[in-house]
Amino acid sequence: MKRKKITIYDTTLRDGTQGEGISLSLEDKLKIAAKIDSLGVDYIEGGWPGSNPKDMEFFKRIQEIPLKYAKISAFGSTRKANTAPEKDKNLQAIVASGAQVACIFGKSWDFHVEVALRTTLEENLRMIEDSVRFLKEQGLEVFYDAEHFFDGYKNNPQYALECLKAAERGGAEVLVLCETNGGALPSEIVKVMGVVSAEVKVPLGIHTHNDSDLAVANSILAVEAGAVQVQGTMNGFGERCGNANLCSVIPNLQLKAGYLCIPEDRISSLTEVSRYVSEIANQVQPNNQPFVGTSAFTHKAGIHASAVLKAADTYEHISPELVGNKRRILVSELSGTSNLIYKARELGIDLSSANGQTREIIERIKTLENEGFQFESAEASLELLMRKALKEYNPSFKLEGFKLILEKQGNEEIVSEAVMKLKVKDSIVHTAAEGNGPVNALDNCLRKALEGTYPFLAGVHLTDYKVRVLDEEDGTEADVRVLIESRDAKSSWTTVGVSENIIEASWQALVDSIDYALYKYQKEGQVESLSSQPDVKALPGSR
Repeated sequence: MKRKKITIYDTTLRDGTQGEGISLSLEDKLKIAAKIDSLGVDYIEGGWPGSNPKDMEFFKRIQEIPLKYAKISAFGSTRKANTAPEKDKNLQAIVASGAQVACIFGKSWDFHVEVALRTTLEENLRMIEDSVRFLKEQGLEVFYDAEHFFDGYKNNPQYALECLKAAERGGAEVLVLCETNGGALPSEIVKVMGVVSAEVKVPLGIHTHNDSDLAVANSILAVEAGAVQVQGTMNGFGERCGNANLCSVIPNLQLKAGYLCIPEDRISSLTEVSRYVSEIANQVQPNNQPFVGTSAFTHKAGIHASAVLKAADTYEHISPELVGNKRRILVSELSGTSNLIYKARELGIDLSSANGQTREIIERIKTLENEGFQFESAEASLELLMRKALKEYNPSFKLEGFKLILEKQGNEEIVSEAVMKLKVKDSIVHTAAEGNGPVNALDNCLRKALEGTYPFLAGVHLTDYKVRVLDEEDGTEADVRVLIESRDAKSSWTTVGVSENIIEASWQALVDSIDYALYKYQKEGQVESLSSQPDVKALPGSR
């Protein structure tokens, strides 16, 4: 049976940019538009050409980019009161933008008409009809966004419906009911959709906001009540609490409710597109974001992991591959044997012949996590721990000792210097280095000592350094956990250290970071086998 088509109207580049902390350059907008088009949505709203030069330039530049799926829409408002549409600058800018589609909003709430627009209810109806008709006459496909429709309907249902009928008379292709304040309950959406469907003949759309954490649910129920278009944003970006999150709306409608929103072969790119948009917008994507978050298909409890290994759908509502995500099994103090076996398999470690050691490794992990280690966010340290326990890897160097010298004179900044002695292969290396703080000095000194033997370490960079106090009640004597993220040209990895001394915790994480890089390069065949005697004290958590 042919599935009912629901058109997806993406407004990330306009409504989404109204979210706090989101500011996109022209180049950002062009990149995001091209990426969202690759997902297969039907419409991409580029902005409001009448509001600023950047948006007008976007409409000019986007014409140079070949889009495969989406039409570009220009946003704007109805004409001003007592102004002919052909003389209204906003409507003129929409036409001048060169966009194929126009989406204009008008007031549906009598309160807004009289207070915000300061005009009569009759003039507002003329503004809606005239504006839609003018844009239709210019050859544009026109959608009408009925702003504050649900609040307007509560206050004056007859007038709210008259506003829709005015847009219908003007020739609008879709009447989009906007839940602008984000306060409506799902039952209200369904009830109003039913009334409106009986009053107008033009197809309906839905545009919801997330102020009550119901934007996705309200969008889905609106579709089930007859809406054929959903407006929303990638990752739910938008003003206040955001807009309907298309990364949840699309898979719910397409994979569960039986509708067709985007081409079937494109839904597996959803996670990639979602994360790309977050990256360009410089936004941290929540790990627990449904469908596309890194934790969306992550299992930590041993019972869950054991069941998932037998049958994934025991604890997963869909296969993560359907939306381009992947399953993750974490190893922590909650883990059982199943977690460790799965994680080892993921890392290319064979535990099948080491069953006697599996329980020992688990107990070691639980002991370390009880001390404050956290391996679920430091998988490089976890891999090293397992490989050392299985005698698959020996530390590549051994610390003979180091000294840190901190000096401050008067109002000058503190100068940090590290002096270090290492055993590297069969040689003793003695070196010193300065840094912007003691940890940076240690990092610089360690690299300086090793780069003569392993020059490729020059391409490894520390990209993030996090410190967390584990028990604030202990004050300055509290244990701290240090997470270090490192990166080379190909990948990134995270390591962990814990101690009551921040320098010791940082040193543990630094050593693991370099050790992991050396192991990685050895595995890739870039260096000869690394030699050193096994050093139990090099295991994470040793003090």
